Amino acid sequence: MQVNISARHGNLSAETQEKITEKVEKLRRLYDRITSIQVTADLEHLDSPGVELKVSVEHTDNFVATDRSTSVMAALDGVIHKIEQQLRKHKDKCRDRRSQALGRVEPPEPTEPVAE
Repeated sequence: MQVNISARHGNLSAETQEKITEKVEKLRRLYDRITSIQVTADLEHLDSPGVELKVSVEHTDNFVATDRSTSVMAALDGVIHKIEQQLRKHKDKCRDRRSQALGRVEPPEPTEPVAE
């Protein structure tokens, strides 16, 4: 899994980037088909920085979430929560489709032998 961290209108310290990487990598335990994660911190407004999280998953579209808060880490926590909800919903849909497809198959009715 590839994790890319970038910042708009400023720089993130190496320590902050490590913390972000640690938190984002925990998404892997929720859904194992994640291929890459893109984190973008918008530091234009220092009183309310924003974080955008884009998660790429095999065989589906990207999951995207954004959030603003009083700090970068608080915004990151909000974004991670939103992405977790999206991943859980997607995972449940995949499971439900599979179980419904198998549940709809009806066994053939037994035929009675014809008496001659």
